[in-house]
Amino acid sequence: MRKLLIATSNPGKLRDFAGAAQRHGVEIAGVPGFSSLPSVVEDGLTFEANARKKAEAYSQHVPGEIVVADDSGLEVDALKGAPGVHSARYAAPDLENKQPHEASANMDDKANNARVLRELKDIPRAQRSGRFVCVLAAARDGKTLATFRGTSEGVILDSPRGTNGFGYDPLFYFPQIEKTFAELSAEEKSKYSHRGAAFRKFLEWCDDSPGN
Repeated sequence: MRKLLIATSNPGKLRDFAGAAQRHGVEIAGVPGFSSLPSVVEDGLTFEANARKKAEAYSQHVPGEIVVADDSGLEVDALKGAPGVHSARYAAPDLENKQPHEASANMDDKANNARVLRELKDIPRAQRSGRFVCVLAAARDGKTLATFRGTSEGVILDSPRGTNGFGYDPLFYFPQIEKTFAELSAEEKSKYSHRGAAFRKFLEWCDDSPGN
């Protein structure tokens, strides 16, 4: 079974990747000793920039191995694309007029969701379109080999639904299946999610590039 190293300590992301990998006979594992490695400052202005930076930095700790890192978030049209790269820190009290990495820390999922709901309070459902975006970067020995982008289009609800998933999943309603991402199992979510779409492109690249 092929093993892939994922540069994250986020258990939700690891579940998402494992769900997407299951039907492809791929085992997902974290980068060894990830929690003790120096953190990477995510100061990129795009998802791709942050994904590349993380993949390149963490791949240097496992020489010769391909390391996959992602950056992802929610874009809401009525909020002009916010939270975007700010997604994990959107509710930070010191975020205003700062770049995402300058906020004090990632925020609790409930706090981030609450801010989105406050800002969409007077927006009708027909204007609450948005999308999840994920960019994966694959790197070896500090050099990016390729990047892969996946998106999922949906609608932002006015209250959370479901107890699975993480982040903004309880608010993200996917019309095609009439459920939020938080109402899906990890394997079900992988069929429709931005992370699943990007990961499938990565696996196709792996199959087409056996030398990797």
